[in-house]
Amino acid sequence: MLTLTLKDFEETRARIAPHIKHTPLLTSRQLSERTGFDIRLKAELFQRVGSYKIFGRLKKFALMPEEQKRRGVVCSSAGNHAQGVALAAKIHGIRAVVCMATNATPAKIAATKAYGAEVVLHGTIWDEANEKAKELVRDQGLTYVHPFDDEQLIAGQGTLGLEIVQDWPDVDAVIVPIGGGGLIAGVSMAVKSHNPNIRVIGVESSDGPAMQRSVVSSHFSFSWTLQSASCLLNAIWIVLESSRS
Repeated sequence: MLTLTLKDFEETRARIAPHIKHTPLLTSRQLSERTGFDIRLKAELFQRVGSYKIFGRLKKFALMPEEQKRRGVVCSSAGNHAQGVALAAKIHGIRAVVCMATNATPAKIAATKAYGAEVVLHGTIWDEANEKAKELVRDQGLTYVHPFDDEQLIAGQGTLGLEIVQDWPDVDAVIVPIGGGGLIAGVSMAVKSHNPNIRVIGVESSDGPAMQRSVVSSHFSFSWTLQSASCLLNAIWIVLESSRS
């Protein structure tokens, strides 16, 4: 089982710091008044590429063997992971190929290309684009970059939690969105290394509660589908399996 300490996150943060922003914790009068708690929002929208997704990719590429860097990397994504890989690869001088479904949002395709990545459109959902990425791994020797099931990515995402406890040492609870689970895994370890009494609350789509069901069943191998869900977030229309504990 992966275990990271506060020192691990501090070392990761120092490594990626030249390329990212330390985003603010913004107070919210309305949310605080409605809940009766001091509510603050971690403003990752001000981050480079508009999200935390660049953190883990920067660490992964910094530690990548030179031979793998020369061959390049590939990923499959409908948005933020793609842009994180694209910019991190550009910073480290690595060729990046991103596979997207043919119905990916044009703005996301354009943004990914603008960061320097090659975009390959294939299939209609993430899983089909992901199969194309794996094909390129076999045919071109590219290194596959998983969107969340990767120890280095988890360490990078967790630096967001490190920033929270640095800026607000007395925080009582942290609410984290769940997609694949990489963000909440890293944030949980970071904040609980600071104070094990901090509550970490995960929130995910009610149409695809894979993490909630996994926790209830105590079974870490799970699969789910959002193909038929009523959802505006095309980035989570997937059929996926993961086995990391």
